[in-house]
Amino acid sequence: MNGKRASGDGSEGALAEAFRHAPEPMAVTGADGAIQHANHAFTELFGRGAAELTDRPWFGLLDPSDTEHGFRAHHDALAGKWNRRFRLRLAVSDKSSRLSEVELRPFPVNGDGASPPRDSSGPAVIVLFHVLSTEEADLRVVGELRTDNSDSVLWSLDLSSGRLRELFGPTPLGALLAGNDRELERILERIHPDDTARVRDAMAASFAGRDYEQRFRIFDRLGDERSLHVRARYVPGQPDRLVGIIDDVTEHVQLVRRLADRRRTEAEHGRLVTELSAKLVSATTVDKVMDLLSEEFLPIFGGTGAAALYVEDGLLRTSPSARERGNVSQIDGRRADDTDYPMGAVIQDRQPRFFESRAEIVSRFPAAVELMRSVRGQAWATVPIFGDGKIALGVWQMIWDRPHHASRDERALMLTFAGLAGQALQRIKAQQAELELADAVQRRMLPRQVASFPDMDIATKYLPSRAEWRICGDFYDVIELPDNKVGLLVGDVQGHGVEAAAAMGQIRVAFRAYATNQSDPGVVLGETNRLLTETGEIVFATCGYLVVDRGSGVMQAAWAGQPPAVLAAKGAYELWSPETGPPLGVLADTEYTVTTRVLAPGTTLLLCSDGLVESSEVDMQDGLAQVGEALAEHGENPKAAAQVLAEMAPAGRGDDIALLVTRMIPRATPPPEQAESPENLSVPTT
Repeated sequence: MNGKRASGDGSEGALAEAFRHAPEPMAVTGADGAIQHANHAFTELFGRGAAELTDRPWFGLLDPSDTEHGFRAHHDALAGKWNRRFRLRLAVSDKSSRLSEVELRPFPVNGDGASPPRDSSGPAVIVLFHVLSTEEADLRVVGELRTDNSDSVLWSLDLSSGRLRELFGPTPLGALLAGNDRELERILERIHPDDTARVRDAMAASFAGRDYEQRFRIFDRLGDERSLHVRARYVPGQPDRLVGIIDDVTEHVQLVRRLADRRRTEAEHGRLVTELSAKLVSATTVDKVMDLLSEEFLPIFGGTGAAALYVEDGLLRTSPSARERGNVSQIDGRRADDTDYPMGAVIQDRQPRFFESRAEIVSRFPAAVELMRSVRGQAWATVPIFGDGKIALGVWQMIWDRPHHASRDERALMLTFAGLAGQALQRIKAQQAELELADAVQRRMLPRQVASFPDMDIATKYLPSRAEWRICGDFYDVIELPDNKVGLLVGDVQGHGVEAAAAMGQIRVAFRAYATNQSDPGVVLGETNRLLTETGEIVFATCGYLVVDRGSGVMQAAWAGQPPAVLAAKGAYELWSPETGPPLGVLADTEYTVTTRVLAPGTTLLLCSDGLVESSEVDMQDGLAQVGEALAEHGENPKAAAQVLAEMAPAGRGDDIALLVTRMIPRATPPPEQAESPENLSVPTT
């Protein structure tokens, strides 16, 4: 070769000619890399003659940056590691280089009988250069740029063998996903179980000649879950292939999830803001407002604690539940004008204060150092609570257990909530004043003290409604009558407001006037009803009126739409429903039937308005059952029983409540009337 005639038979000469005129640049090198033979394409590539190239190391013809790489590749080929191509730059002139794919093959001395083309001993290496065209080089550069230091892999799948390869050599992502695995099945085994069936179905379609595109999760060689977007085109040929790109979209998927979580959190915060704002608007007590600010607003701001205090008689006060928690014990009762502390300063100048660290708050309020020893907070936001006026009604403080910068939105939201709380406090104080007025008006209309008798225990209770702080018309009365009798009355004027209270006062006066001159309870109800209808005012009232003979215990009852009476004795109770007529004020000529029964000594009687036992949430029968059980347990002491029933209030406090409890004191010898009525001596078990 290189101008020398080949020795041997004709086939060897033919091989030499084929080598010399091969279109690809080729060279035969020795173990040390020195060029022994080079073909015409090789000499033309470097623009040098054969004599100039002979005995020169082939890797010395590379760009200086790739010389070391070529040297290592040569020795790897001698060691048997020659099964892949690699890219190197060739120094074709002093000023330019060309990108080439280099393939090395060892040429053994012995084996199949062949020998190196030159008379020399030792192994040789054939060096083959695949010089890339400009377009191919550009494509290679683009491919390298696409995969270099990126989360992408350019790949090809041999559909006949099921083996994968990377188009431009190993990449970090390829090593992380597959390592040395090239079998498709081995890689499919690491796909997330929830995605496996979908990926395999799409791959089966690609084996049938379709393009491929899927997003799925896979566990890399370290065991971490990754999200991939894989795209490929079907390329027919020998063999058929899928050629495509793998993009690691894990960060994108995680970002989408974080954004979705953020939106859900924002939506939840929005819902919570709306819900808590509604709670503030509908709060009916000062303690409820303080508890809402102290407990339920924490999730919105991510705080670890909060305190809300209101100003009362110049002092800071909090709710009983906050006192039980003990987190404001050092502040509760402190003077509201004490500006040595943040809360006092905020109340005095009505300016919010935000502190991002303990050092910041201590530098501004040195006197608070001792107070802060028991506090684990690291950041504070303190805002005033005020309503329509310029005087602060209280103060609200949010606490974080780490340094925290309150954003503009957080500050605006805290001030908004504080404003709602201030409006709620103003409304509640106004309602409390109205309630006190309503209670005073109502009690003024009721007897200050009911009549008492040596042979009867009597207890009464009136509870004003807490719903909308309204004046109502429930009433009771105890009327001493001639012939050792007593009249017991409980009623409820329909409606609310001053009109209802005034009507209640009129009915009580009318009852007393008619009852004093008439012992028949039916007649008393009839006359009162006639009076109400003749006045022309639209006033209706339900009531129950009993006349009790204190000597015999005989009860005569006339009923106008009232709930049943409850009788209790010996741990049991029963309901007594006298025959009833329509409410007073409905029909002018109504006659009310009188029902008679004996109240045995030791038996407790309860008369009540419907506010005690019935509401929109509580059925009357259920309310009466609860009242009956309580009366059976506490009936021996009417005052205690009345207190228990008032505290129970089974139907709630949405309506006002009037109740009357009485008990005949047992005697050693019962009167003849009671002896003749043994069924009234005890109450059947319910």
